[in-house]
Amino acid sequence: MNLAVFPSASRVAASTPAERDRAVDVARIASLLVVMFGHCFLVLATITASSQLWVGNVLGELPALRPVTWLLQVMPLFFFAGAASATYGLDRSRAGETTGKAPPWGVWLFTRAQRLCRPVFAYLAVWSLALGATRMLAGPAAGARLGEQCVAMLWFIGVYLIILACVPALVRLSSARGFVALVVALLALTAAFDCARIRFDNLAWGLPNFLSVWLIPAVIGVAYARRYITPKSAVVIAAAVFLLNIVVVAVGPYEIALVVTGNEGLSNVTPPTIVLGLHCVWMCLLFAAAAERIGGWARRASVWRWVAIGNGGAMTLYLWHIPTIVATILLLHVAGIDVVSPAQPGFWVLMIVRAAVFAVVMAMAFVLLLPLEHRRLRWWDDRIAAGGGRATAIGVLVCAAGLAILLMAKQSLGTETGWWALLGFLVALSSARALASDTMEEQLVPMTREYEEPLARESSAESSTVPAE
Repeated sequence: MNLAVFPSASRVAASTPAERDRAVDVARIASLLVVMFGHCFLVLATITASSQLWVGNVLGELPALRPVTWLLQVMPLFFFAGAASATYGLDRSRAGETTGKAPPWGVWLFTRAQRLCRPVFAYLAVWSLALGATRMLAGPAAGARLGEQCVAMLWFIGVYLIILACVPALVRLSSARGFVALVVALLALTAAFDCARIRFDNLAWGLPNFLSVWLIPAVIGVAYARRYITPKSAVVIAAAVFLLNIVVVAVGPYEIALVVTGNEGLSNVTPPTIVLGLHCVWMCLLFAAAAERIGGWARRASVWRWVAIGNGGAMTLYLWHIPTIVATILLLHVAGIDVVSPAQPGFWVLMIVRAAVFAVVMAMAFVLLLPLEHRRLRWWDDRIAAGGGRATAIGVLVCAAGLAILLMAKQSLGTETGWWALLGFLVALSSARALASDTMEEQLVPMTREYEEPLARESSAESSTVPAE
């Protein structure tokens, strides 16, 4: 076992500050595990007689299971945890614990992008080579089909960068009433764009909801970090919003599924709708109500060890779990095991077998690929210096990169638009990095990380997996 990847419980516990909000880390890794194994359980696949990968969806075959997606749709907790963690980091910075004073907005945002995008670069490089090889060996059509799947999950990176850009403004809210008013306004805005989308039968009207909906859990995350949410009020409001969520689905034109099913009419997720917006509210509030007990549970050394290890490689797990599921399906196919229909004998047993094999393969991939997440890149991870208008321009470029990768994820690398969007993502981030040169005589801000490596005293910083807020 690689001890740098899997340090002992005592070492992890000794390196964790006593005041750490461990509930936020539990939110992040628990929701990530639900996403990973949810994808594993929901996909149907086999290799056809013509050596093509056929993919189906359990929810498309079993519509009765679609209400379960209200438990499986846990992406709100990603944004909740990310915003809460960013708030803690900003508060420490403003308290003089890091740089002596808060860095400019664009500089702060870029330091978050450095850590977040480092493993994305490696992922995109691998898939660009794989798509090029596929086009040469199997033809443009096969390359286009593969390109449709390999970057779909990167929508999260784009939205997350833009949400992070909003956190410094959100932390300026100074009352619970202000946070409530903002959430209500975002829900109203989401409903308005839904109406336009339905009225004109045009998906483009729903695109602004990628921001309005996913900003909701971020707003709640900041309010949670600032201690504006009490457990009792959180439970009461969550219950009321949950009932409203049910009413909206019952009387409106919306479908009940909160994930992609493959045959939905009015999708709740691409782009998001008011159904998903209300879901964000009650799910995040329920977590906030239980956070104290969850944090207490995570203080157990044996529990915290795995929570910390998982968070230290969260991007590795997120980026590579879909390719790992594909690898698992191929391995099982070679072994004569295919899961293609809920009607086949022993369907759920076969799904459990697949999940167990996936867990093993994912653990091996985690060990192999984790260095790509922690190893600093020359130039990209160098120190940053910027102020004034230049710092603002850096922040704007990071936001532009977020929009570009969101477009790439939705258009895919099976289209020309997707490839141009990928180029835009790389150009925007490269330009931001070039502007953040430490050779100019402006405010010098050392690189900070979304996850620090507190075991660096005992092992290399590149291989440590213990996170920090």
